[in-house]
Amino acid sequence: MRTVAIINQKGGCGKTTTSINLAACLARQGQKTLLLDMDPQGHCAVGLAVPENQIERTILDCLIEDRDGRVAKISEIVWQIASDFDLAPANIRLAAFEQMFAGRPGREERLLKAIEPIRASYQWCIIDCPPSVGLLAFNALRACDEAVVPVETGFFSLQGLTSQLETLEMIRERLHKDIRIRILPTLYDTRTKLAREVLQELRSRFSEHLMHCTINFNTKLKEAASFGQPITEYDPGSRGYKDFANLARELMGQRPLDAEPGALQQMSRPAELVQRARQLAQLSSAQFGRSTFPTAGPRPAAQSAAAVDANDSPTDASTLDPMPIRRSVVTPRDFEVSEEKARAIDARIESFYGVKQIGRELLFQVRIEDAKQVSIAGDFNGWAADATPMQHGRRAGEWRCSLPLKPGRYRYRLVVDGKWMTDPNNQFVEVNQFGELNNVVDVEENPGMSSAA
Repeated sequence: MRTVAIINQKGGCGKTTTSINLAACLARQGQKTLLLDMDPQGHCAVGLAVPENQIERTILDCLIEDRDGRVAKISEIVWQIASDFDLAPANIRLAAFEQMFAGRPGREERLLKAIEPIRASYQWCIIDCPPSVGLLAFNALRACDEAVVPVETGFFSLQGLTSQLETLEMIRERLHKDIRIRILPTLYDTRTKLAREVLQELRSRFSEHLMHCTINFNTKLKEAASFGQPITEYDPGSRGYKDFANLARELMGQRPLDAEPGALQQMSRPAELVQRARQLAQLSSAQFGRSTFPTAGPRPAAQSAAAVDANDSPTDASTLDPMPIRRSVVTPRDFEVSEEKARAIDARIESFYGVKQIGRELLFQVRIEDAKQVSIAGDFNGWAADATPMQHGRRAGEWRCSLPLKPGRYRYRLVVDGKWMTDPNNQFVEVNQFGELNNVVDVEENPGMSSAA
């Protein structure tokens, strides 16, 4: 049985939410899992709709000695929450444990002895620790094999994380036990600059401890707790479920749900930036970068540069002033325009491509020269590289696809001739577990036209 303590002396970082939903996702993977509550607040029972007035015996009854009352076995106090998912609850009575066992020998090993008889019954034991460093936390760390430290990606989180890790190191040395410590970013909101900066700081300062997966801010997780359900039951299609499923799979040593076999060969971040720059350059050169035109066939004197290139760009003749053509071979000087007008044309090109909501559907449009096959992989198709192919558009190098999707937030990437890349026309991105970028798009409840956000 692998025992994982979810611990942080700072409150409000998502310890109980992590404990409940991690245990539920492990159970959903067919892993027999025990969620053990070592927090006197008893929020695990509250978050799983276990009636407090019906809890007769708690984990305290398994920690006490014969002189304190009738000792219970963990198998006698557990509540079955779901298939392969049991809860050992706690309540406010557990707060008396530290005073009760003050000065007693072996007080730090009470939980270790209590779980010894059930090791063969479970594959996982997830321990929800209190937001303090005391005897209860010592017991949890003495009993666990590894500790996961949820860290909110907010302003104060980094201030306390260093001291938290120092405390864990001190406890680990005092207990003479090698405990693997992992840091789990939680409540991550990719839309805020602060959250992105905190996550980057975690990567730079604590890379040896940081987990690959991240728990994003998701209202469905709060709603699930208010209904007394784990996210696996409340909304298994939500982003919160996918994050915790990835967490469970990472702890199990498996690939995340949104990783495809070709994902490990995805382009690096610098390569993606180069690719994006090239694509944007191609979009601009469609207007201004061509030095020659076919000599066959005269053009009307009033035809403009935009009209000449009408088959290859989204602009039309109205965007530029008419320019008479005097030669069959034309140089770029014939198409000189003001810097302001050039920016306006580039903006129109950018606004044409990308992803937009039209009614109940998302329209993806991208321009990639010389591509033989382009498809979309994302949350909506299980990240399958070839499940959603894009079709040729009316213009050269243009690809498009329309998908009916339910309201919500989706992540996606483009797959161009077998290579994974970001959509160069969607600026909204988030870092995935491989350190690469996924595009993000929101589908709104009310039909209309909107861009990625």
